[in-house]
Amino acid sequence: MLKTVLAVVISLLLVTAVSADSSIKEKGKEVGEAFKKAGQETGRAFKEGGREIGQGFKEMGKESGKEAKKAGRSMGDRFRDAGRKTGDAFKQMGRDIRKFFTGK
Repeated sequence: MLKTVLAVVISLLLVTAVSADSSIKEKGKEVGEAFKKAGQETGRAFKEGGREIGQGFKEMGKESGKEAKKAGRSMGDRFRDAGRKTGDAFKQMGRDIRKFFTGK
């Protein structure tokens, strides 16, 4: 009887050790899969964030380009007006000099 009880206890211990070992393996596998999934999700988040940042820079570049174009036109208008005023002033100065020398 003692031998039978001893055999049952030993076999239970072996089964428990084996099931504990496979439980640890399963948990380890689950943890590994969780890390893998978290890594993939993090990668997707970075990729999506990069796209959003790129779109932001693209839009900002478009707006900056529009503002630069407006500023360029404004400066061009100012130079054109200054050029006209300078030309008109030289024409008037020429007329004044002619009047002075011709006595009219």
